[in-house]
Amino acid sequence: MVERLFEGLIWNSRFVVILAVIFGLLGAILLFVIASLDIWQVTVDSFQVIMHTVPHPEHFHEDVVAGLIGAVDLYLIAVVLFIFSFGLYELFISDIEAAEGQNGSKLLAIHSLDQLKDKIAKVIVMVLVVNFFQRVLHTNFTTPLEMLYLALSITALAVGLYFLGKVGK
Repeated sequence: MVERLFEGLIWNSRFVVILAVIFGLLGAILLFVIASLDIWQVTVDSFQVIMHTVPHPEHFHEDVVAGLIGAVDLYLIAVVLFIFSFGLYELFISDIEAAEGQNGSKLLAIHSLDQLKDKIAKVIVMVLVVNFFQRVLHTNFTTPLEMLYLALSITALAVGLYFLGKVGK
């Protein structure tokens, strides 16, 4: 009897994962809102420059692209949190019936911890690529060696993305 009670307690302790699910979803929603507000701010600032209500900044185009890329970065991190939350829920609590129906998404179908890890890893790599792109926008290359380093890093990213696409095929 004590063993059955203890095993039931251990089995039901999996519901603690619901905290990670709830707060992961809240974090994802928050990041979506923040990224959307960032894009809104870039849009407002751009229209002020276009309409000549403020002077044209020196690095206007780079700042616009960097602002948009930064928002994409936040969106990708929000997607990581969504995949994490959905995956934990499906692995520890219950299958999500709405995801398995006719309108369900195979993207969020998680059946093992390895699947969850692989999906999160792919999105994290994309976050790193976007972050790299954003940093490159604000870097001044003055010597041929620096340009060579840029070319090598872009090549390394391309090779890494190529092999990431081959995983599981």
